[in-house]
Amino acid sequence: MPLIPEEPQIHESAQGPRATPASGRTAPTPRPVPGPRPAAPSRPGRPGPLRPAPPVQRTPREVAAKPAAPGPNAGAAAPATPQIQLIPASVEGALDAAEEAIDLLLDSGRTPGDVLVITTGEQHPWATHELSFGEASYWAQHDARDDVFYTDATVASRAASRPVVVVAVNGGSEAAAASALALAHSRANALLIVCGDPQRINAVLGAGV
Repeated sequence: MPLIPEEPQIHESAQGPRATPASGRTAPTPRPVPGPRPAAPSRPGRPGPLRPAPPVQRTPREVAAKPAAPGPNAGAAAPATPQIQLIPASVEGALDAAEEAIDLLLDSGRTPGDVLVITTGEQHPWATHELSFGEASYWAQHDARDDVFYTDATVASRAASRPVVVVAVNGGSEAAAASALALAHSRANALLIVCGDPQRINAVLGAGV
């Protein structure tokens, strides 16, 4: 708190020599020289000067480790290999087997938009019905990914990847079946289900699908 300036103290020596007392008069006793006056207390209610706040203690930043330089193959991601399941079925019963597989997928927690169905022979009735409204409307439903999407091997290359692809080998030539299985394998991210004749399917899968 600020100190009130003291009044100047004049010492005895600074007042000059004293006059010699008149004869017959007793010289007065010298007055003691007062010492320094104590500092006056601060006045109540008068705030002292504001002291500047101490500087903020900044926590030193941790130096993040720099990532290592990517290697020559860093950008190449390992291709996903879907699990393959085979459901034995005749040519006539392949579509029904695919429908049962889809029901099991949905019951297990898969959403309809996770599933793509490819037929090698006759189109699924849903695809036939939706194509009657035009291809634009049909493929718009594919892009929306709101429901199970059915397509046939001849146009399945336009379909995008989905977690699960179901192939119903319900007809068509060996070449058509091989092409559909190869395409389905490339479109399935997690699971590929093939419904049809085991011998026929294994022959195609053994050819490198």
